[in-house]
Amino acid sequence: MRKLDPRLIGGLLLVAGGLVYLLQNLGLIHWGGLVWSIAAGVAGVLCVVWFILDRHQWWAIIAGLVLLAIAALAALDTLAPSALSRWGGSLFLGAIGLSFWIIYGFDHEKWWAILPGGVLVTLAAVSALDRGTGIQTGGIFFLGLGVTFLLVALAPNPHGPMRWAFIPAAVLVLLGLLLFVGLQGIINYIWPVALIIAGLFLVLRAFRRRA
Repeated sequence: MRKLDPRLIGGLLLVAGGLVYLLQNLGLIHWGGLVWSIAAGVAGVLCVVWFILDRHQWWAIIAGLVLLAIAALAALDTLAPSALSRWGGSLFLGAIGLSFWIIYGFDHEKWWAILPGGVLVTLAAVSALDRGTGIQTGGIFFLGLGVTFLLVALAPNPHGPMRWAFIPAAVLVLLGLLLFVGLQGIINYIWPVALIIAGLFLVLRAFRRRA
């Protein structure tokens, strides 16, 4: 049995979406958003299935979850606009971040996927907490980045442990804690002191080499 060409499916979906968009602009239909939601959802499911059947096509899971997120956003725009304005950004960023975690989960060779996955999930959390919660989202952002680098250092990796990631993890977690507890002013002194210490360290090493 001949395999169905994904380009054919994509082309048909684009044609159908274009027709719906045209009819909606002409005022002939008023439920175009739901049609777009269904079309994006079907395309997203197909991409996810493609990734499951062929793990080498890792980009397909990113496209699939992005399309599923677009489908959810289109449905919310029609059914619950208030929820869209509240959770839309977090939903979209979280879906993309999840796709990178899935890539790493299926193939530890792609350890780099932890970085965009952690950053995007952190941004999704910041977006969700940034609306009238009173939580210090700047601290959450740096803590999330720090935890992301900590996971890079601790996660299973065929190439061996990434010990270098402990350094940015420690710095970012420290910044996050300082911001989270409202000690932003201390940061103005930490950075110059850190630069002075690093400069003195380099100078001492240079003198030792000459000696």
